[in-house]
Amino acid sequence: MLVVDRISKKIKKYSVLKNVNLTFEEGHVYGLIGQNGSGKTMLLRAISGLIRVQEGTITYNDQILGKDFDFLPSLGLIIEHEGLEPSISGVNNLKLLSEINKIANKKDIDLALTKVGLDPNDRRPVKKYSLGMRQKLIIAQAIFENPKVLLLDEPTNGLDDDAIDKFYQLIDELKTSGRIIVIASHNKKDIEELCDTIVVIKDGSIVS
Repeated sequence: MLVVDRISKKIKKYSVLKNVNLTFEEGHVYGLIGQNGSGKTMLLRAISGLIRVQEGTITYNDQILGKDFDFLPSLGLIIEHEGLEPSISGVNNLKLLSEINKIANKKDIDLALTKVGLDPNDRRPVKKYSLGMRQKLIIAQAIFENPKVLLLDEPTNGLDDDAIDKFYQLIDELKTSGRIIVIASHNKKDIEELCDTIVVIKDGSIVS
C-alpha cells in the first residue's frame, strides 16, 4: 500500500501541492485529471521521490519516503523528460539502464519491448525512431524491471490506435498481477477505459 498523508509543497512562494491525502492499493489503477499546472506531475514527482515535500509523509509498505529510502523502491516511471540515449538502439538503452539495479536480464528486456510493439532485434539508434516508437520505448523502460509501482505521466502521447490498444492490454495485465498503477492523462479515454478510481486535482488540491 502507498499512502500520501497531508503532503504540501511550495516552490518559491507558490503552493504546488496543498494538503494532499490519497491511498493507493495493489491491483488498482488510479487516474489523475486536471488542467495544465494543476499539480498532477508534481504529485507524481513527490511520490517517486524526485522532489521533497515540506509537510506530510509518503509511506510505502510502512516505510517513509525520505527517511527509510530516498526514492520509491520498485518503481516504473514515465515523467516529463524521456531520458533516452539517442545514439544507441532501444534494446541497448534498456541494457544500459539494467546495469544500475541489476534486476532485469536480457529476457526481461526483450519481453518488455515485444509487449509494447517494438522489435528487440532492431539495431537502429533511437534518434531514427518515430515519435510513436520513442514513446513505446519509454513505456518499455518503465516496465522492464517488473516494478510494483507504476507512475505514468501522459503515457499514450504519440501512440497510434494499435499501440494504444496494446498499452491498454498491458495495463490490464499489470493490474491483474497486483501492481499499483497511477496514470496522469489529458486523454479522457485513457482515464475512463483504464482507471478504477479517478482523482481530480485543481490548484494543487484534491477536489474529488
